[in-house]
Amino acid sequence: MTDIEKTSHPSGTAPRPADEGLDARLVVDRGRFRLDVTLKAAPGDVVALLGPNGAGKTTALRALAGLAPLTDGHLRLDGDSLERTPPESRPVGVVFQDYLLFPHLTALDNVAFGPRCHGATKAEARARAAEWLERMGLAEHAGAKPRRLSGGQAQRVALARALATHPRLLLLDEPLAALDARTRLDIRAQLRRHLADFEAVAVLVTHDPLDAMVLADRLVVIEDGHVVQEGTPGHIARHPRTDYIAHLVGLNLYKGQAEGHTVRLGSGPSITTTEDLAGPVFVTFPPSAVTLHRDRPTGTSARNLWHCEVAGLETHGDQIRADLTGELPLVADLTTVAAAELGLHPGAPVWATVKAAQTHAYPA
Repeated sequence: MTDIEKTSHPSGTAPRPADEGLDARLVVDRGRFRLDVTLKAAPGDVVALLGPNGAGKTTALRALAGLAPLTDGHLRLDGDSLERTPPESRPVGVVFQDYLLFPHLTALDNVAFGPRCHGATKAEARARAAEWLERMGLAEHAGAKPRRLSGGQAQRVALARALATHPRLLLLDEPLAALDARTRLDIRAQLRRHLADFEAVAVLVTHDPLDAMVLADRLVVIEDGHVVQEGTPGHIARHPRTDYIAHLVGLNLYKGQAEGHTVRLGSGPSITTTEDLAGPVFVTFPPSAVTLHRDRPTGTSARNLWHCEVAGLETHGDQIRADLTGELPLVADLTTVAAAELGLHPGAPVWATVKAAQTHAYPA
């Protein structure tokens, strides 16, 4: 049993009631924008809200914190209605994107601030803060002020401050966005361990699909103020249902009508798949599954062949990503050597092939 569990689950605690956890329908009207999102999560769940800019993720987080009043809907935590509860009285901890540590207080006093606001004596609050800094591996930085902390250390102090009040709902707004790539890798792993120990509900907002995939048990994808898909990271990565999600997980996505192994697209060619389906379906394949040719290939085993034109080229990791238009708009990945041998450039005509075995079709 972890230290967090020992603190939050005293010996002899009765089993949790069935209504514990988060049950919310968040409706917020802001001029022309309307958020209408339903969220449910059990204690121990980590839920990530994903979506493009302006989708409503931060509005949802602010509604959960009580910083954006609900126009309609409900917000229940452990069976208690919070719609009329002011933010400071909610059992909610928040880690903001820029952490918002008090610059004039030490790390210890920053963490102690929450318990003090909840009625703990100064000695009790500082003792609890010292315990949390120890858990975060920051005991030696207890006397440091925020300006002397690294980005990763400040993030952990902010997390300790949020957890020190033993919240029943933990909200994290882009918790790793302020970190450089090297620090982000280490802190992401540490944050995952802390969230795994957290026994209440955690909701995080992120633009980074890797953060969401690593940190969350369940993803809720929001577009235009509504949930468009939700499920485990593995399920969503395998079954994207919108262009935004497909781009996020790095897949070409199409919607069409299946007739056996053939999927006919609404305004374009057909795609041959290994799945035998009927009715509306989605078809995906990764950019790495696409092979490009300057001349129409002969003798290829690929069942899918389309005439395209290079619209753009960009470096993508250690490869070149080609954006293609034509019979079937798609994205293809190839090595720098292959791109050079093909003489690719914007406007160049190419033939694209994809083997049926590298496609994946599923009901729409």
